Amino acid sequence: MAMSRWRPGLVAALAIAIASFAEPAPAPAQSMLDMVDLSTDQFTKSEMSRADIEAALAKLPAGETLDLFGKALNKLDLSGMDLRRVNFQAARLMGANLSKANLEGVNLDSAWALNSDWTEANLKGASLFGTQLVGAKLDGADLSGAHVAGDMSKASMKGVKLDGANLSADEKNQSMGLMRGTFKSTNLEGASFKGANLRRALIEYSTLTGADFTGASLAGSELGGSDFTGANVEGADFADADVNSARIGAMKNADKAKNLDKARNLERAFRN
Repeated sequence: MAMSRWRPGLVAALAIAIASFAEPAPAPAQSMLDMVDLSTDQFTKSEMSRADIEAALAKLPAGETLDLFGKALNKLDLSGMDLRRVNFQAARLMGANLSKANLEGVNLDSAWALNSDWTEANLKGASLFGTQLVGAKLDGADLSGAHVAGDMSKASMKGVKLDGANLSADEKNQSMGLMRGTFKSTNLEGASFKGANLRRALIEYSTLTGADFTGASLAGSELGGSDFTGANVEGADFADADVNSARIGAMKNADKAKNLDKARNLERAFRN
Protein backbone atom coordinates (compact mmCIF):
# COMPACT_ATOMS: atom_id res chain seq x y z
CA MET A 1 0.00 0.00 0.00
CA ALA A 2 1.60 3.26 -1.11
CA MET A 3 0.77 5.31 1.96
CA SER A 4 4.10 6.44 3.35
CA ARG A 5 5.94 9.59 2.36
CA TRP A 6 9.60 9.52 1.46
CA ARG A 7 11.73 8.80 4.50
CA PRO A 8 13.51 12.22 4.63
CA GLY A 9 10.05 13.71 5.17
CA LEU A 10 10.16 12.34 8.69
CA VAL A 11 12.51 15.13 9.70
CA ALA A 12 9.87 17.64 8.61
CA ALA A 13 7.21 15.64 10.40
CA LEU A 14 9.13 15.75 13.64
CA ALA A 15 9.71 19.46 13.19
CA ILE A 16 5.94 19.94 13.08
CA ALA A 17 5.34 17.72 16.08
CA ILE A 18 7.88 19.54 18.25
CA ALA A 19 7.09 23.09 17.16
CA SER A 20 6.98 24.20 20.80
CA PHE A 21 10.56 23.13 21.63
CA ALA A 22 12.04 25.17 24.44
CA GLU A 23 15.44 24.84 22.76
CA PRO A 24 16.23 24.16 19.08
CA ALA A 25 19.03 21.71 19.85
CA PRO A 26 18.44 18.19 18.50
CA ALA A 27 17.55 15.42 20.92
CA PRO A 28 16.74 11.73 20.73
CA ALA A 29 13.13 11.00 19.83
CA GLN A 30 12.54 9.23 23.13
CA SER A 31 13.27 12.46 25.08
CA MET A 32 10.91 14.66 23.09
CA LEU A 33 8.24 14.55 25.80
CA ASP A 34 10.42 16.79 27.93
CA MET A 35 10.55 19.40 25.18
CA VAL A 36 6.94 19.66 24.04
CA ASP A 37 4.06 21.59 25.58
CA LEU A 38 1.31 18.99 25.58
CA SER A 39 -1.25 21.51 26.85
CA THR A 40 -1.54 23.35 23.52
CA ASP A 41 -4.45 22.99 21.10
CA GLN A 42 -2.26 20.83 18.86
CA PHE A 43 -2.26 18.12 21.52
CA THR A 44 -5.65 18.62 23.21
CA LYS A 45 -8.21 19.43 20.52
CA SER A 46 -9.37 17.97 17.22
CA GLU A 47 -9.84 19.73 13.90
CA MET A 48 -12.00 16.91 12.54
CA SER A 49 -14.80 14.70 13.84
CA ARG A 50 -15.38 11.00 13.31
CA ALA A 51 -18.20 11.93 10.94
CA ASP A 52 -15.80 14.13 8.94
CA ILE A 53 -13.39 11.23 8.49
CA GLU A 54 -16.19 8.80 7.60
CA ALA A 55 -17.51 11.23 4.98
CA ALA A 56 -14.05 11.83 3.51
CA LEU A 57 -13.42 8.09 3.24
CA ALA A 58 -16.80 7.55 1.59
CA LYS A 59 -15.93 10.08 -1.13
CA LEU A 60 -12.35 8.88 -1.57
CA PRO A 61 -11.67 7.69 -5.15
CA ALA A 62 -10.57 4.09 -5.53
CA GLY A 63 -6.86 3.60 -4.99
CA GLU A 64 -6.33 6.94 -3.23
CA THR A 65 -5.37 7.69 0.36
CA LEU A 66 -6.96 10.12 2.81
CA ASP A 67 -4.02 12.28 3.88
CA LEU A 68 -4.32 13.37 7.53
CA PHE A 69 -0.64 14.26 7.80
CA GLY A 70 -0.09 16.42 10.89
CA LYS A 71 -3.80 16.70 11.71
CA ALA A 72 -4.97 17.23 15.29
CA LEU A 73 -7.34 14.32 16.02
CA ASN A 74 -7.00 14.24 19.77
CA LYS A 75 -9.55 12.32 21.84
CA LEU A 76 -11.53 11.18 18.79
CA ASP A 77 -13.46 7.94 18.95
CA LEU A 78 -12.35 6.06 15.84
CA SER A 79 -12.99 2.63 17.32
CA GLY A 80 -13.94 -0.15 14.95
CA MET A 81 -13.32 1.93 11.82
CA ASP A 82 -11.64 0.67 8.66
CA LEU A 83 -8.74 3.12 8.39
CA ARG A 84 -6.50 1.23 6.00
CA ARG A 85 -6.67 4.04 3.44
CA VAL A 86 -5.64 6.80 5.86
CA ASN A 87 -2.22 8.39 6.27
CA PHE A 88 -1.73 9.30 9.94
CA GLN A 89 1.89 10.41 9.64
CA ALA A 90 2.69 13.07 12.29
CA ALA A 91 -0.98 13.15 13.35
CA ARG A 92 -1.97 14.00 16.93
CA LEU A 93 -4.02 11.17 18.40
CA MET A 94 -3.62 11.98 22.07
CA GLY A 95 -6.18 10.06 24.11
CA ALA A 96 -7.91 8.82 20.94
CA ASN A 97 -9.85 5.57 20.86
CA LEU A 98 -8.82 3.26 18.01
CA SER A 99 -9.79 0.00 19.67
CA LYS A 100 -10.65 -2.77 17.19
CA ALA A 101 -9.92 -0.41 14.28
CA ASN A 102 -8.38 -1.82 11.09
CA LEU A 103 -5.08 -0.02 10.48
CA GLU A 104 -3.29 -2.71 8.51
CA GLY A 105 -0.35 -1.23 6.62
CA VAL A 106 -1.10 2.30 7.84
CA ASN A 107 1.60 4.97 8.20
CA LEU A 108 1.77 6.23 11.79
CA ASP A 109 5.33 7.55 11.61
CA SER A 110 5.96 10.43 14.04
CA ALA A 111 2.37 10.35 15.30
CA TRP A 112 1.68 11.46 18.87
CA ALA A 113 -0.73 9.11 20.63
CA LEU A 114 -0.04 9.22 24.35
CA ASN A 115 -2.67 7.53 26.52
CA SER A 116 -4.56 6.35 23.44
CA ASP A 117 -6.49 3.08 23.15
CA TRP A 118 -5.58 0.51 20.46
CA THR A 119 -7.05 -2.54 22.17
CA GLU A 120 -7.36 -5.43 19.68
CA ALA A 121 -6.57 -3.09 16.77
CA ASN A 122 -5.22 -4.56 13.53
CA LEU A 123 -1.83 -2.94 12.92
CA LYS A 124 -0.30 -5.67 10.79
CA GLY A 125 2.52 -4.30 8.64
CA ALA A 126 1.97 -0.75 9.92
CA SER A 127 4.83 1.73 10.20
CA LEU A 128 5.44 3.28 13.63
CA PHE A 129 8.73 5.08 13.17
CA GLY A 130 9.23 7.72 15.86
CA THR A 131 5.67 7.16 17.08
CA GLN A 132 4.93 8.26 20.64
CA LEU A 133 2.68 5.77 22.44
CA VAL A 134 3.67 6.37 26.04
CA GLY A 135 0.93 5.20 28.39
CA ALA A 136 -1.15 3.78 25.54
CA LYS A 137 -3.27 0.65 25.71
CA LEU A 138 -2.53 -1.99 23.06
CA ASP A 139 -3.78 -5.12 24.77
CA GLY A 140 -4.43 -7.83 22.19
CA ALA A 141 -3.39 -5.62 19.27
CA ASP A 142 -1.80 -7.29 16.24
CA LEU A 143 1.42 -5.64 15.04
CA SER A 144 2.74 -8.66 13.15
CA GLY A 145 5.28 -7.59 10.55
CA ALA A 146 5.09 -3.95 11.66
CA HIS A 147 8.04 -1.55 11.83
CA VAL A 148 8.02 -0.39 15.44
CA ALA A 149 10.71 2.16 16.28
CA GLY A 150 8.71 4.26 18.70
CA ASP A 151 8.24 4.80 22.41
CA MET A 152 5.76 2.52 24.18
CA SER A 153 6.97 3.14 27.71
CA LYS A 154 4.40 2.63 30.49
CA ALA A 155 2.00 1.16 27.94
CA SER A 156 -0.26 -1.84 28.55
CA MET A 157 0.48 -4.39 25.84
CA LYS A 158 -0.79 -7.61 27.35
CA GLY A 159 -1.13 -10.32 24.74
CA VAL A 160 0.07 -8.04 21.94
CA LYS A 161 1.26 -9.80 18.79
CA LEU A 162 4.58 -8.63 17.33
CA ASP A 163 5.49 -11.73 15.34
CA GLY A 164 8.03 -10.92 12.64
CA ALA A 165 8.00 -7.24 13.60
CA ASN A 166 11.07 -5.03 13.25
CA LEU A 167 11.78 -3.23 16.53
CA SER A 168 15.52 -2.88 15.99
CA ALA A 169 17.60 0.26 16.24
CA ASP A 170 17.63 2.37 13.08
CA GLU A 171 21.24 3.38 12.46
CA LYS A 172 20.41 5.60 9.47
CA ASN A 173 18.62 8.47 11.22
CA GLN A 174 21.10 9.60 13.84
CA SER A 175 20.14 13.26 13.32
CA MET A 176 16.82 12.29 14.92
CA GLY A 177 18.44 10.32 17.71
CA LEU A 178 18.60 6.54 18.02
CA MET A 179 15.22 5.32 16.87
CA ARG A 180 14.23 1.87 18.16
CA GLY A 181 11.50 0.00 19.93
CA THR A 182 11.45 1.48 23.42
CA PHE A 183 9.64 -0.21 26.30
CA LYS A 184 10.27 1.19 29.77
CA SER A 185 8.02 -0.14 32.53
CA THR A 186 5.75 -1.63 29.87
CA ASN A 187 3.37 -4.52 30.56
CA LEU A 188 4.07 -7.10 27.85
CA GLU A 189 2.64 -10.08 29.70
CA GLY A 190 1.88 -12.90 27.28
CA ALA A 191 3.14 -10.90 24.28
CA SER A 192 4.28 -12.78 21.18
CA PHE A 193 7.60 -11.83 19.54
CA LYS A 194 8.04 -14.92 17.38
CA GLY A 195 10.76 -14.26 14.80
CA ALA A 196 10.86 -10.55 15.70
CA ASN A 197 13.94 -8.38 15.23
CA LEU A 198 14.70 -6.76 18.59
CA ARG A 199 18.35 -5.97 17.94
CA ARG A 200 19.39 -3.11 20.24
CA ALA A 201 15.81 -2.57 21.37
CA LEU A 202 15.29 -1.00 24.80
CA ILE A 203 13.14 -3.12 27.12
CA GLU A 204 13.86 -2.02 30.69
CA TYR A 205 11.92 -2.79 33.88
CA SER A 206 9.14 -4.33 31.82
CA THR A 207 6.89 -7.31 32.46
CA LEU A 208 7.48 -10.11 29.95
CA THR A 209 6.03 -12.99 31.91
CA GLY A 210 4.76 -15.72 29.63
CA ALA A 211 5.94 -13.89 26.50
CA ASP A 212 7.02 -15.88 23.44
CA PHE A 213 10.41 -15.00 21.94
CA THR A 214 10.73 -18.12 19.79
CA GLY A 215 13.32 -17.43 17.10
CA ALA A 216 13.56 -13.72 17.95
CA SER A 217 16.79 -11.71 17.90
CA LEU A 218 17.54 -9.89 21.14
CA ALA A 219 21.17 -9.30 20.20
CA GLY A 220 22.54 -6.11 21.72
CA SER A 221 19.22 -5.28 23.36
CA GLU A 222 18.93 -3.60 26.76
CA LEU A 223 16.84 -5.79 29.05
CA GLY A 224 17.83 -4.46 32.45
CA GLY A 225 15.36 -5.08 35.26
CA SER A 226 12.78 -6.85 33.06
CA ASP A 227 10.93 -9.97 34.18
CA PHE A 228 11.20 -12.95 31.79
CA THR A 229 9.55 -15.46 34.13
CA GLY A 230 7.89 -18.17 32.05
CA ALA A 231 8.94 -16.54 28.76
CA ASN A 232 9.67 -19.00 25.94
CA VAL A 233 13.15 -18.20 24.58
CA GLU A 234 13.66 -21.20 22.31
CA GLY A 235 15.96 -20.13 19.49
CA ALA A 236 16.12 -16.53 20.77
CA ASP A 237 19.51 -14.86 20.28
CA PHE A 238 20.88 -13.09 23.39
CA ALA A 239 24.32 -12.21 22.02
CA ASP A 240 25.57 -9.05 23.75
CA ALA A 241 22.14 -8.38 25.29
CA ASP A 242 22.38 -6.55 28.63
CA VAL A 243 20.51 -8.59 31.26
CA ASN A 244 21.60 -6.60 34.30
CA SER A 245 19.04 -7.21 37.10
CA ALA A 246 16.71 -9.03 34.69
CA ARG A 247 14.80 -12.06 35.98
CA ILE A 248 15.87 -14.87 33.65
CA GLY A 249 15.99 -17.86 35.95
CA ALA A 250 12.55 -19.25 35.13
CA MET A 251 12.56 -18.84 31.36
CA LYS A 252 11.21 -21.70 29.27
CA ASN A 253 13.60 -23.55 26.95
CA ALA A 254 16.56 -21.50 28.16
CA ASP A 255 18.76 -24.40 27.19
CA LYS A 256 17.63 -23.92 23.59
CA ALA A 257 18.32 -20.17 23.51
CA LYS A 258 21.23 -18.88 21.43
CA ASN A 259 24.24 -17.13 22.96
CA LEU A 260 22.67 -16.71 26.39
CA ASP A 261 26.15 -17.29 27.78
CA LYS A 262 27.32 -14.28 25.75
CA ALA A 263 24.84 -11.86 27.28
CA ARG A 264 26.30 -8.89 29.13
CA ASN A 265 26.07 -8.64 32.94
CA LEU A 266 24.89 -12.23 33.15
CA GLU A 267 26.40 -12.44 36.64
CA ARG A 268 24.11 -9.59 37.72
CA ALA A 269 20.91 -11.18 36.46
CA PHE A 270 18.49 -12.93 38.81
CA ARG A 271 18.80 -16.61 37.94
CA ASN A 272 16.94 -18.22 40.83
